[in-house]
Amino acid sequence: MASSFPLYQPTHTIFSNTQFKGSRRGFLWRPTYPFGSHAENKARPIKASVDAPPFPLFQPPQVEESSSELEPADPDFYKIGYVRSMRAYGVQFKEGPDGFGVYASKDVEPLRRARVIMEIPLELMLTISKKLPWMFFPDIIPLDHPIFDIINSTNPETDWDLRLACLLLYAFDCEGNFWQLYGDFLPSADECTSLLLASEEELLELQDPNLASTIRKQQLRALEFWEKNWHCDAPLKIKRLARDPQRFTWAVSIAQSRCINLKTRIGALNQEANMLIPYADMLNHSFEPNCFFHWRFKDRMLEVLTNAGQRIRKGDEMTVDYMSSQKNDAFMQRFGFSSPVNPWDEIKFSGNARIHLDSFLSIFNISGLPEEYYHNNCLSNPGDTFVDGAVIAAARTLPTWSDRDVPPIPSVERKATKELQDECRKMLAGFATTSKQDQKLLDSMTDATRTLETAIKYRLHRKLFMDKVIQALEIYQEQILF
Repeated sequence: MASSFPLYQPTHTIFSNTQFKGSRRGFLWRPTYPFGSHAENKARPIKASVDAPPFPLFQPPQVEESSSELEPADPDFYKIGYVRSMRAYGVQFKEGPDGFGVYASKDVEPLRRARVIMEIPLELMLTISKKLPWMFFPDIIPLDHPIFDIINSTNPETDWDLRLACLLLYAFDCEGNFWQLYGDFLPSADECTSLLLASEEELLELQDPNLASTIRKQQLRALEFWEKNWHCDAPLKIKRLARDPQRFTWAVSIAQSRCINLKTRIGALNQEANMLIPYADMLNHSFEPNCFFHWRFKDRMLEVLTNAGQRIRKGDEMTVDYMSSQKNDAFMQRFGFSSPVNPWDEIKFSGNARIHLDSFLSIFNISGLPEEYYHNNCLSNPGDTFVDGAVIAAARTLPTWSDRDVPPIPSVERKATKELQDECRKMLAGFATTSKQDQKLLDSMTDATRTLETAIKYRLHRKLFMDKVIQALEIYQEQILF
């Protein structure tokens, strides 16, 4: 899995079904509740107000409120960035039960060119180069500070998240740093969904031994790094950054889930950097994103732009694709969320049964090459919403055969279909709970931790994906050659 998600170029949407889109109905991430809920999270009381008179530029965009649970962000959320040259155009930040999101405050008609909706200057970011020598922009760490020695001791190939976590903790302790204010809008440990913060009992709820084992190794890695550098003889200026391992693990989870990897140019220097970028990190994930990132080197600014040719309605959420072509377990490891309609998820079949590829694709009006499959809704009946990311994933993951458009024999195809369905049912029977039991458990929980809720959703989404594949095979069996 890539250490951070790449810079995406503007592309036309290949998915036509809105069910591919990120939403708060299960697989959206980025809960961002006030970080200041714990006293130890701040070195000193800080006020977000600034010495500037009220000005309309600092006010959040005024839009009509719907009956949803979303509420406009606190005006200080805009102000602390706007006085430092951050700008947002035609969008507003809203906070709901699952955290912050960015929403269109007006209609955006399809344009031939991408439209800028946010500009974030380099001075607000926390960045560190991916390769030696370590370079920081802005350079807030003095060479004689022991945190630089800790960063310098990390493995250049694998420890990008540990370095970024150290940089974040130092920024919280750095006098007058912007992140002392922005930290109030980051999630506390109680609101994070990252499995780095999960207990052993919560990892068992994943019902996925491989994923649980991977997370345990990551937890141990963070703990050992903290014990090595935050020992009893460490100087006070280091100890106060993370007085307990939970604090450091929280910082690593923030670094992993909010890092943006960009190729930047500072003057004549080109480099790849791991970056924590305020405001841009509030964009949620979608497999059908309507935005992308671009580095504007002439004035060292990150631009968030809408995809060219894409219509956006007032109230639509602005989204990006965190990682391309990744399964749910990768999203869980890195970001702490999953989706039942991830078009890149897979089921590992062990039998010999195979179905005819072209026949399966044609029945569900799936077009394109395997790496670019999309639902061709021009060939579908209006209102047909069965084809979603799970069906696209089924087209990629089901064992198939194709021999220069040789038509399949219906009886053989139906037999293979039943065998694949039976294998899916056996996999479902291997779980300790059913999807209905998982959903009932989620509905009944009122005070569960975010990590426990995330773990149960992950196993539920795996089962819902298998159920969808069984349904798709049933439809294929009924419609083959008719």
